[in-house]
Amino acid sequence: MSASIQSVSDQDVSAKLAAPASPPVGLAALEARVRQDLSWLELPAKSWTVQHTHEGQTVLDVAIIGGGMAGSAAAAALKHVGVKAVIFDRSPAGFEGPWATTARMETLRSPKQLTGPALGLPALTFRAWFEAQFGLEAWDALDKIPRLQWMDYLRWYRQVLQLDVRNQHKVTAVKPRADQLVELELDTPDGAVTVFARRVVLATGRDGLGAGWAPDYAHALPRDRWAHSSDVLDYATLAGKRVGVIGAGSSAMDSAATALESGAARVDLLVRRPDLPRINKGKGAGSPGMTFGYPMLSDEWRWRIRHYVNVQQVPPPRGSTMRVSRNPNAHFQLGYAARNAWMENDEIVVETAQGKFAFDFLVFATGFRTNWERRPEFAALAPHIRLWGERYTPDAADADQELAESPDLGPVFEFLPRDPDACPGLSRVHCFCWPAAGTHGAVSGDIPAVSDGAKKLAQGLAGLLFGEDIDTHFARMQAWDDPELLGDEWVPSAVPPPAVKGSA
Repeated sequence: MSASIQSVSDQDVSAKLAAPASPPVGLAALEARVRQDLSWLELPAKSWTVQHTHEGQTVLDVAIIGGGMAGSAAAAALKHVGVKAVIFDRSPAGFEGPWATTARMETLRSPKQLTGPALGLPALTFRAWFEAQFGLEAWDALDKIPRLQWMDYLRWYRQVLQLDVRNQHKVTAVKPRADQLVELELDTPDGAVTVFARRVVLATGRDGLGAGWAPDYAHALPRDRWAHSSDVLDYATLAGKRVGVIGAGSSAMDSAATALESGAARVDLLVRRPDLPRINKGKGAGSPGMTFGYPMLSDEWRWRIRHYVNVQQVPPPRGSTMRVSRNPNAHFQLGYAARNAWMENDEIVVETAQGKFAFDFLVFATGFRTNWERRPEFAALAPHIRLWGERYTPDAADADQELAESPDLGPVFEFLPRDPDACPGLSRVHCFCWPAAGTHGAVSGDIPAVSDGAKKLAQGLAGLLFGEDIDTHFARMQAWDDPELLGDEWVPSAVPPPAVKGSA
């Protein structure tokens, strides 16, 4: 019998291989599947939070600042647990996050099969979205996800989940209060407004608590002669110019390639290392164990892991590097650490460890740092936030400025105060952006584990909101009067119980 079954199985497989590929089902069918999946899972949960008001104004349960991938995933996870969240984003609709604005890579760096913000729902993955439109054969042929296609997917994600996104709403001030509220001041298309929320989530991206970092000597140069790789820049203005790119990571390759493709006469990448990093150590450690176990580790181990990844550096993708190297006017200057730069006549002179270069324009692909001065909207918070450098002191050999400047967060990504009495309400602001990595690992800014981070955040916020209104929730339970039994299911017995044997 087993041979017969095997024979039939082989015939079935051969028939499937010979059959033409099934046509794409289309987005309408996929959206119907999303709705069905949510229905089967009883999602979203019914709204259960207690409505609060302040001075006649409705108080938001949760306000999320930033409508990129992390903000959208957080809002969706909150909606699934029955908590209403409103996203405020300064960008026009459909341009949240960096993907269609300042990002310059051709494709994402992450493997295409990562499920990203899908929150465990197969029909919400990029793969499902892609195959619904282009089919399985196209998916199999795809190497990496095109950057602008990822942005299209995120637009669809927000639409299919019906997230409440308020675009062109720029938050200008975040003010925790002592009355269990956080006050937000916003610039909107209708003018300045103030809203109140019980909890605020900062989903503000890679530069979430600061900005792109450049060395001090950059700031002594004319501002129209240099840019950070994260700046908005019209690269067409670099046509015919000699461009220097400081750095060797992914953004350095993307900036160099964009300059070359925009007609730059020559691009030199000034790299302090004698060779490019080749191994992504963080990728090698990626596992559910790291995702869920990292926050449980000792301070020493968390610092050790994040510092090791920082020191080793993440190599640029092979495709991004070859995008640069295929240009004959691209030059990789290895071991040329930039030390200083100044203007000489109309040239930028850059002093390196091995000599000087002359450029017309510089791009600093030098990463991001926490910089409260660059984020005036957080002025009411900044002086009171406890940092990792105040929590843990490593050995001198393991000193790490980026880690030291990272916020020390609580279990629900909340800011912790230096002085508990100095800024009442500080812990009502939650840091769900890249600087949270020191405390919680890479669950709030990168594609691989953003769903895990979003669900952790949403569940924690639901618990906090519930606990704050426990009296009301208990009263609701006491007042619940939906009967399971109507009283007509039985008749009281008229027969007395049998006598106990041996009784008098």
